[in-house]
Amino acid sequence: MLCFAAFPGVFAAAAADKPVRIVALGDSLTAGYQLPAADAFPARLAQALRAKGLAVEIANAGVSGDTSTGGLSRLDWSVPDGTDAVILELGANDVLRGIEPKVTQAALDETIGKLKARGIEVLLCGMLSPPNMGPDYARAFNAIFPALAAKHGVAFYPFFLEGVAANAKLNLADGMHPNAAGVDEIVRRMLPEVEKLVARIRARRGA
Repeated sequence: MLCFAAFPGVFAAAAADKPVRIVALGDSLTAGYQLPAADAFPARLAQALRAKGLAVEIANAGVSGDTSTGGLSRLDWSVPDGTDAVILELGANDVLRGIEPKVTQAALDETIGKLKARGIEVLLCGMLSPPNMGPDYARAFNAIFPALAAKHGVAFYPFFLEGVAANAKLNLADGMHPNAAGVDEIVRRMLPEVEKLVARIRARRGA
């Protein structure tokens, strides 16, 4: 009779070589508003990672118009079993609707807590309030993301639209959503953090 326990290294290597399964959970910025599917953030990020020789699968769980509370409500079916990590990008629509920052914080807090309870790594993407919301709102809203990253000990990318926001060349005519070039800039800037995320997952599998 073949004893599989006699070949632990073989199965550890097989597990380490499995593609890292990531879900990008977000709003229209993740979904790829008015862009072909191949130009949306999850697809372009996966392409960039594969170009570096990393085996990954990234599912696009972006829903245009979604808020942090909306993302929480669909979490269980948006993030299936077997997911290794979630890139969490929510909050932009909370600002646009003037949602109380405490509501946004509570929803994101619960979302991260549920993901961690399932053993899923999280990369939290921050969002910033535009100036027109006023200093008090901006102060409360902007503090949500670094505070949650510190509380839960998760990876943190401070501003999803870093280098893209307010740059007309990198946005659609609405001035709010990145065009294909804008998506590529987001991917370029975020790529090192995602590479670290993939490395942690692979190291955990090999342990």
